[in-house]
Amino acid sequence: MKLLADENMPFVQELFGDRAEVVTCPGRDLRPEQLRDVDVLLVRSITRVDAALLAQAERLSFVGTATIGCDHIDTDLLARRGIAFASAPGCNKVAVGDYVLAALLRVAEHKGWALRDKTLGVVGVGNTGSEVAARARALGMRVLLCDPPKALQKTTDFVDLEQALACDIVTFHVPLTREGEFPTWHLLDENAIDRLNGDQVLINACRGDVWDNQALLARQQMARQQGDAPLTLVMDVWEHEPEVLAPLVPHVLLATPHIAGYSLEGKARGTFALYRAWCEQQQLGMQLTPEQLLPPSSIDAIHLHEAPDQALAARLVRLVYDIEQDDAAFRQALGQPGFFDRLRKQYPQRRELGSVQLTGLTGSGEALGFKV
Repeated sequence: MKLLADENMPFVQELFGDRAEVVTCPGRDLRPEQLRDVDVLLVRSITRVDAALLAQAERLSFVGTATIGCDHIDTDLLARRGIAFASAPGCNKVAVGDYVLAALLRVAEHKGWALRDKTLGVVGVGNTGSEVAARARALGMRVLLCDPPKALQKTTDFVDLEQALACDIVTFHVPLTREGEFPTWHLLDENAIDRLNGDQVLINACRGDVWDNQALLARQQMARQQGDAPLTLVMDVWEHEPEVLAPLVPHVLLATPHIAGYSLEGKARGTFALYRAWCEQQQLGMQLTPEQLLPPSSIDAIHLHEAPDQALAARLVRLVYDIEQDDAAFRQALGQPGFFDRLRKQYPQRRELGSVQLTGLTGSGEALGFKV
């Protein structure tokens, strides 16, 4: 059996190597002829799996994506061809929670804010949105949830998009959809952008096409020209990736190359979710667990002598994950050929906050994402 996987997926050899011939390649450059003799295909969000890619894939019996979103997969085509499919919902929610927490603390430092006095609008309350909401509440923030499909079920209190966009900080965690009752393509469009005020903060860690990047650039440039306050932006995803609207970058506080979910633990969970689904399809027993794949963390414990307030929380988070290093690497590489994918491919090993145990007066450390 032959397995072809995105080269940026870790632990594929460890999990599948005893039962399949494992070959890896750049996910964005995958070509139809590479799938001629492939039984299993494992991808990430940068690979579009459609009729064109699968034109010569006569042996293919299983496709897995180590991601939450599936907008890059033609699942109807797979069903018609009898090809089993699996995704990895929730695999990187903790990593995205870490990323947004780090972003919130950096924004607060930049603006001189006490986050406990601010409101956070969470647009999209699935796995990642729920994780982000929990972190924000641990900081004392008032959190408003916006998720129109879930609001129809009336399982909790939701606000509409207009109310969410009135919050001090708005963070987006929706899948990319262009059709249906609640499309998310350009959910933040020119009209919505024009209604925002310069004190507000926007965070996007889901899909780049959810925001109209050109309209954002025009808004930021107009604010500067008129002497008004520009929006404070945190952008991990970009419209038309891997291309980036370079003139927008100087108007962004934190700019990163679609790595919010790129923790080592998150990647391991994603690959393992596909391994588990494939073993079930093949009726095979699993030989490893996710915990067995992970190396020891460089920092295993921190003893506290005081409960973590916002300033201490920022210091603790920075010890494990310094989001400004990712921002600096992005700006330094911007404009170089292939920089976006290269940064993702060569992304340094990043551990989750939960790899560190807090001892002593831990306070809300566990709610922030640390192990207590």
